Amino acid sequence: MAQSDIQVVKYRDLVIDLGDGVKTNAQLSYPAIGKGSFPAVLLIPGSGAVDMNETLSENTKPFWQISQYLSERGFAVLKFDKRGVGENFTILNSSVWGNNTVNHQIQDGKEALNVLIQQPEVDPNKISIIGHSEGTLYAPRIAIDNSTNISNIILMAVLAQNPLKDVEYYQDVSLPLEYARQVLDKYHTGLISIQEVVTDPLLKNFLLNPSVLHTNDTKTMSASLMNEFGTNSSINIDTQLKPQLIKGYENITAFDSLECNTSGVCPTLWKSFSNMTTNLSSIGNVSNSTSILILNGENDSQTPVQQAFLLHQRLNEVNHTDHILITYPDLGHVFYPSSKWQTGIGPIQPNVLADLYSWLESHSS
Repeated sequence: MAQSDIQVVKYRDLVIDLGDGVKTNAQLSYPAIGKGSFPAVLLIPGSGAVDMNETLSENTKPFWQISQYLSERGFAVLKFDKRGVGENFTILNSSVWGNNTVNHQIQDGKEALNVLIQQPEVDPNKISIIGHSEGTLYAPRIAIDNSTNISNIILMAVLAQNPLKDVEYYQDVSLPLEYARQVLDKYHTGLISIQEVVTDPLLKNFLLNPSVLHTNDTKTMSASLMNEFGTNSSINIDTQLKPQLIKGYENITAFDSLECNTSGVCPTLWKSFSNMTTNLSSIGNVSNSTSILILNGENDSQTPVQQAFLLHQRLNEVNHTDHILITYPDLGHVFYPSSKWQTGIGPIQPNVLADLYSWLESHSS
C-alpha cells in the first residue's frame, strides 16, 4: 500500500443531546494508529451560525484544520455544530438559534465535554479545551466549573472585556475612525469627501448598515449623507462621521434594529452578553492546576490584540502559575495574513498550528 493511502485519522459522527429536545451533530477525530487512550481536546466555536468546522469559506475552516492537525499527532478532538445550525451557516431551527443565550453556549460546551470524556479512545485525565473568538468567553467558564476534568485552556483571538460595550465600540466606531484618519485623510485636514465615504470598500461597510442609514444602496447612501450634511463635498471625521458611527453602535447595542441572522447578531444572545461577567473579571477563578495558552493575531480587527494583553496581565496579577501569551505579527482573526483594518480569510498559518501543538503536547504528557 502506498504511504499516502495509509489512514492516519479516524472519525466518529455523534449526536449530542443538549437538553429540552435540542440535539446537535458532532464529530470525534482520533489517531488511526495506536490504541489510546489519547489526550483529548474540545473545540468551542466563535460567533455566528457556524458549524463544527467553523466554515467561513471553502479554504477557511479553522476547526477542521485544528482537529485534523492534532489528530494526526496523537490527540482525540471533538467538535460540534452550534445549537440550531448545520453546515455552511445553515439555520436548521430558527427558534432554537434565535433564542440562543450565553448560558446555552456554556451549557452546550459542558454537554459536549461530557460526551468527549465518555469516548473509549479518550484519556479522561488529559482533557484540554480550545475556544476561538466568542468561544474564548465560554471556555474558561466551562473549565472553572469542571476544574478536575480540564487540564488546559487555549484561547484563540481573545475577548477580555464586554463584547458589546467595549469590543463592539472598537469594531463599529474606533476602528473605522482610525481608518478614516490614517488612510483616507491623506493630507491630515480632518476632512474626507462624501464620495470616498460611499465608495471606500471598508468604510462604506460600516455605514451601509441599515441600523445607521437604513439603506444598503450606495446611491441612496450618498444622497442621505448629502441631505444630512448639506451639499458640501467633504465631511468632518470627528464632528460628522463619528456621530454617524456612534448612532449605528447605539442602535445595535440597544437591540431595537436587530433581526436574528447567520452572523450571530441575535437580540436574545446579545442581551445576555450585557449581563455576562467579563473574562477579565472571571479568569482569575481558573484553577492553578489548569494551564492557559493565549494566541492572538496582532492585526486582529475583531478581537484586537489589546484584549489578549489585558487577559495576560490579569493572570499575572492573580499569580496564575502557568500561562503564556503568543502574538503573531500581520495575522488576523482567523490567524491568516490580514491588514489591521479587515480580517483576511484563509487557512490558519502553519507556525500557529505548530505552536498550538507544541504547547499542548508538552502539557499533555
